[in-house]
Amino acid sequence: MKHMTYSEALNSALREEMRRDERVILLGEDIGVYGGVFSVTRGLLDEFGPERVVDTPISENGIVGAAVGMAMSGLRPVVEIMYTDFMTLALDSIANSAAVFPFAYGGQVTVPVVIRTQGGAGANAGPQHSKSLEAWTAHLPGIHTVLPSTPADAKGLLTAGLRSDDPVVLVEHKLLYGSGGPVPEGEHLVPLGTAQVVRPGTDVTILALSRMVGEALTAAERLADEGVDAEVIDVRSLRPLDVTTLAKSARKTGRVVVAAEAWVRYGPSAEIVAAVTERAFAELRAPVVRLGSLGVPFPASPGLEPTVLVDAAAIQQSVETLLKE
Repeated sequence: MKHMTYSEALNSALREEMRRDERVILLGEDIGVYGGVFSVTRGLLDEFGPERVVDTPISENGIVGAAVGMAMSGLRPVVEIMYTDFMTLALDSIANSAAVFPFAYGGQVTVPVVIRTQGGAGANAGPQHSKSLEAWTAHLPGIHTVLPSTPADAKGLLTAGLRSDDPVVLVEHKLLYGSGGPVPEGEHLVPLGTAQVVRPGTDVTILALSRMVGEALTAAERLADEGVDAEVIDVRSLRPLDVTTLAKSARKTGRVVVAAEAWVRYGPSAEIVAAVTERAFAELRAPVVRLGSLGVPFPASPGLEPTVLVDAAAIQQSVETLLKE
C-alpha cells in the first residue's frame, strides 16, 4: 500500500493504463500543459506527448462527440469535463450518442469512453460550479455512473472504467482531491456496480455517496458515544446500483438514512430509497429518511453555502430522530 491523495490516485490510474494500452487517449480543457485544473493529469503530457494528451477547445459537446467517434473507431478516450455543471453542454453527445449507439447499431459497435468530471459544493465556487448532477447520467440506460469517495476507490473505479467497453461517467468531488489514504500499488480495480460496507453496525444504516461517506463516518463515531451502532455503506455506484448490499443492510438494521449532496427532489437518493424500500419493506421499522442539499442554487458566500449543505451534524440528528420512531 502507498499513501496517495485522491488526485494522485487518479493520476496513477491514468498513467498506468496509458502505459499498458496505447489506445487510451486523454482529451479536455487545460489537461496538457497546465496539468488539469485539479492536477489530475499533471506530468502526463511530458510522458505521452500531445497526440495522447490533447488540450481541446472550450466545447464540451464537441469534446464528448469526438470521443464517442474515437471510441467507436477502436480507441479508448478519456474526457475531462472540468466541472459537472458543464456536463449540461455535453448531454446531447452523452444521451443521444454514447448511451444509445451500441443499441442502435445492434451490438456491432462499443463506446468505451470514460468521462471524468467533478461536482459538489463546499468550495464557495458559486451556483455554476457546485452542482451534483450524477442523477442525470445515472438515469440513462447504457451509461455507468460511479462516485469514488477515497483515493483507493478513485484509482480502482477509474481503472475499471478504463477497461470497460461501456461508457462510464466518473464523478469526482472537488473537496476530495487533496484528501489522502492508502492505495494498493500496481494494478487495482474496483468492480463497477459494487457498494462497500465501510463501517459495520446493527442499529441503523447510513447509505452515503461521495463526500458524504466521510460525513457519515464522522456522524457514526459521534453516535457511538451515545450507544448507537451505525452501519455506514459507501454506495459508490449509481448505475449499476448494488441493491443487494443496500437492502441486506436495511433488513438487518430496520432503519435507513440516505445522505447525498445532490438536491433531494428527483435526486439519486430518491432512487436509492425506492430500491431499498422495494426490497426490504417488511423489515423496515420506520420510513427511510433522505438527506440532500437545500433546493436552491448554491451560494458563493462562505457564510451562506454551509447552510444549504448536508454535514455530519445533520446526519447525526436525522439518525437520532429516526431512532425515536
